[in-house]
Amino acid sequence: MSSQDSFRADALRYHSHPRPGKVSVEATKPCSTQRDLSLAYTPGVAEPVRAIHSDPGTAYDYTNRANLVGVISNGTAVLGLGDVGPLASKPVMEGKAVLFKRFAHIDVFDLEVAADDPDAFIETVARLEPTFGGINLEDIAAPHCFRIEEALKARMDIPVFHDDQHGTAIITAAGLINALELQGKAIETARIACIGAGSAGIATLRLLRAMGAEPANIRLVDRTGVVHAGRAGEVDAYKAEFAAATDDRTLDDAVAGADVVIGVSVGGMLQGHHVAAMAERPILFALANPDPEILPADAHAVRSDLIMATGRSDFPNQVNNVLGFPFIFRGALDVRARGINTEMQLAAARALAELAREPVPDEVAQAYDVDRLSFGPDYFIPKPLDPRLIQWVPPAVARAAEETGVATVAPPPAADYAAQLEGMQDRSMLLLRKVIHRAHRDPRRVVYPEGENRTVLRAVDAVREEGIAHPVLIGRESVIRGRMAEEGVSGEGVAIVDPAQFADADAYVAELHALRGRSGMSLRDADRAVRTDPFRLAAMMVRRGDAEAMVGGVENHYATLLRPALQIIPHRHAFGMHMLFVGDQVYLLGDTTVTIDPSADELADMAVAADGVAREFGLEPRIGLLSFSNFGAAKSERADKVRAAVARLHAEHPELEVDGEMQADVAVDQDLLAALMPDARLSRGANVLLFPDLDAGNAAYKLLVHIGRAQAVGPILVGMDKPVQIVEWGAPVTDLVHMTAIAVQGAQQASA
Repeated sequence: MSSQDSFRADALRYHSHPRPGKVSVEATKPCSTQRDLSLAYTPGVAEPVRAIHSDPGTAYDYTNRANLVGVISNGTAVLGLGDVGPLASKPVMEGKAVLFKRFAHIDVFDLEVAADDPDAFIETVARLEPTFGGINLEDIAAPHCFRIEEALKARMDIPVFHDDQHGTAIITAAGLINALELQGKAIETARIACIGAGSAGIATLRLLRAMGAEPANIRLVDRTGVVHAGRAGEVDAYKAEFAAATDDRTLDDAVAGADVVIGVSVGGMLQGHHVAAMAERPILFALANPDPEILPADAHAVRSDLIMATGRSDFPNQVNNVLGFPFIFRGALDVRARGINTEMQLAAARALAELAREPVPDEVAQAYDVDRLSFGPDYFIPKPLDPRLIQWVPPAVARAAEETGVATVAPPPAADYAAQLEGMQDRSMLLLRKVIHRAHRDPRRVVYPEGENRTVLRAVDAVREEGIAHPVLIGRESVIRGRMAEEGVSGEGVAIVDPAQFADADAYVAELHALRGRSGMSLRDADRAVRTDPFRLAAMMVRRGDAEAMVGGVENHYATLLRPALQIIPHRHAFGMHMLFVGDQVYLLGDTTVTIDPSADELADMAVAADGVAREFGLEPRIGLLSFSNFGAAKSERADKVRAAVARLHAEHPELEVDGEMQADVAVDQDLLAALMPDARLSRGANVLLFPDLDAGNAAYKLLVHIGRAQAVGPILVGMDKPVQIVEWGAPVTDLVHMTAIAVQGAQQASA
């Protein structure tokens, strides 16, 4: 199996397990009692039916239409795969649904329509208007995509937006606003060449023309060459819009003297001589994916005065549609807009341009593995993981909708709308990406005791490709090599320690016996442990510094790895924490894995350590110590223990934002907390929750994950002098990668 085959297998596994697909529909109202059911359906449902029949606008009040977008395709132009048909396009449409939800909290129904004929497609989609608050057209081939969008916009009284056209256009326009400023040029006088005359190219030129670009200064290049007046009758009406009265005929002609070149074509279309022929202080957007029209290094080698953008995340200034469509629809839905017009698109572009000029939070810079980001040649387009996007773009779009008369309700008051949007920020991707980038900056040796496990092998391959660790696998080398070949996993950069052939075994045995000999481990036991027990061998490697961290647990019980780690690696009070992503909130829960019945002092120590863990992840910790009792309401040893821990924390650590004992709902609900204890030492609901015993902590996180559908990272083992991270039995590749990054981060801190 090749590496590509391995990636293909992982992709198919990702889309099929634990249940097929990437999205689901969940009820938003209780349906547990007969009364609930009578309200949800008959007879109660008749009341909103009557209200909507009387006033159609109330559909936004009584149904999900206010927050529902249809992502619709006929599969005629899917990514770089071409016309694969509607059924094969479904995974892509589900993926788009995930992006809408994660970035802007917008619900999506994906619809794949079997209609190659544009008229049939138009008729099908137009009849769906009562269902949706907006329509996102996707992966529809040009030139039909233009006519389809125009017809649907004319027929439907909700936003219709073809992202393949306008998404690229809007982000390109945003970048160009800033690039022109940096280069000291103006859109009105800039000479612009666009290579590629598909949907993105045409839409981009239309938007630039609306920004003030002079038609006479624009050159559009297709496969034949420059679209000029002499070809106007030979090309479709959309290309003909940009048929210039010019003697330019070739790509070379079009780029010679150009201030701006925008590539939306294929990789390798531009060579060094093309860049050399551009005007002084040129701007180049090479947006072909995965290979740009010219690589930045090659372009900069020719012109030191060049600034550029690409469509790739591994180069500066990525033109990424996810900067636009979730937030544009958010603003349009929030004012119940009848459409997304040019003014709204320009408002989005200007908001993105303005955001790029603002000081960038450290957490965003760290997520991209740089010390700082500041406006300039290498940063003039915001980053996709910038959590401020949802606070900048939707208000601008909503205002433009109101000013141009397409909004049917006014935007919420500015302060209320800002608070509402801030509550939708999703920091989970930013947080996890930040950890991965920190690891990538300074990778460490991580040992995996279950080195023969296939999931571990695939995870190690991902770790190696991400560059976040130097993996060490423990196991029989012949077995590992064989399974690597079967899984298509590269062994490059991966060390293998075979216990049967381990050169340092005698030294390890002697040290292990010296460490554990007076705890019942004979010399023979130590020898057997080093040569046959991969968990003790891995722990010894970490203790001796031959590895800097250990990650395991995918095929063993938690205690199987925890016990030897605690016996061999120095530690303080060790305990486990889970990081849970619940909607737009991040919570740390502890102890979820280690301490059965912590004392008051242990709880206090855990709170201090948890504060540090939260800060390592960029969270401002607000710590709640949980109980069945609220602030002395119940008298029992268990509540007294929590109360004593809080008293010690308040006395010894007044700098911590911590309080308790309190019930879980009081801890996370600021209104309840304020009503019950107005002088509580929490500025808002707690985001670090410490449980009074292991029963409560372990049960709580598992219920939240399996019933509440929270996304979990962990358990994160805290308190070890050297990092040991133990995943849950059966953990997938993604969990192992995340825990490896967390382990590497711990190793970096341990050696700082």
